[in-house]
Amino acid sequence: MNNFLPIGKLPVEFLGDLLDKIPITDPRVILGPGVGLDCTVIDLGSSLLVLKTDPITFTSKNIGWYAVNINANDIATTAAVPQWMLATLLLPELRTTSELVEQILDQIIQACLEIGVSLVGGHTEVTHGIDRPILIGTMIGEVGKDDLVTPRGAAPGDRILLTKGVPIEAVSILAREFEGELSKTLSKNEIVEAKNYIKNPGISILRDSQIAVESGTVHAMHDPTEGGLLAALWELSDASSQSIVIDTGKIPVPELASRLCQSFGIDPLGAIASGALLLAAAPNDSINIQSGLRSANILCEDIGYLRAVIDTESGLDRGVFSETESGIQKLYRPKMDEITRLFSS
Repeated sequence: MNNFLPIGKLPVEFLGDLLDKIPITDPRVILGPGVGLDCTVIDLGSSLLVLKTDPITFTSKNIGWYAVNINANDIATTAAVPQWMLATLLLPELRTTSELVEQILDQIIQACLEIGVSLVGGHTEVTHGIDRPILIGTMIGEVGKDDLVTPRGAAPGDRILLTKGVPIEAVSILAREFEGELSKTLSKNEIVEAKNYIKNPGISILRDSQIAVESGTVHAMHDPTEGGLLAALWELSDASSQSIVIDTGKIPVPELASRLCQSFGIDPLGAIASGALLLAAAPNDSINIQSGLRSANILCEDIGYLRAVIDTESGLDRGVFSETESGIQKLYRPKMDEITRLFSS
């Protein structure tokens, strides 16, 4: 037996121990590293600066567009406006052409223009030890001091809302990376539709978050990435120190997405799900938020609620639970994203 870590995010207990070791010496840092906290927030006096960094590793196709939108999504979950981006592009030895570099840069520039972000710097190199391009983005945004939203704000009684459905990003990635396998179960038109999930229903949640905070009181927002909706719910539970109870039957999974996931034998609730926005909304405002989103033709479903942790000393009743006719059962926490094993195999 070896002690090698698996592909994907670090085990949550190990990650938590690592993050606890990081000292925060600058009092202007009002939100630092933590499990379930995707952004750092720094107090600049007149406004708050929000920073996020994320790599694109699952796919190399349209990687520039992915990097911009995935990083912008996390900024949006704080109610901040993404403003500036830096990009670090690592390219494989003996496989990189000048045309490839220009293609990726064009993707980044176009995606930035679409959402009003300025590309302000970064780094590019051809390096050994990798077999495909890897792009790491750093996104910076701004938000007013009274407008900041963080996962720690979720409160008992809040309704859990979910936009669009899951797993949007996984569907697009699998259709692009495993087209040959999918051709056995999906038609050509369905594969094209699945590839286009990044645009329709879309992996950007900028409009979702903006409309939500304009329509009612939002206490927390989260972007379901690696590990999908289930991992995001667990992270929200960790960050808020509350339990979450959901009705799995109310989680929107598009029919095409369901069939695609079934063809690979993966759980759609545990697959990378950028494009869906997870919200904790004040109970009295949840209907208004749903109405605001639906008026903009953005699907939004109420899938559950937050409840207080009763045994605060042991924390045994913290977590994510499913409410069914037979009672409440704790849901599993994904150790890795459902699509990870497809790539590792």
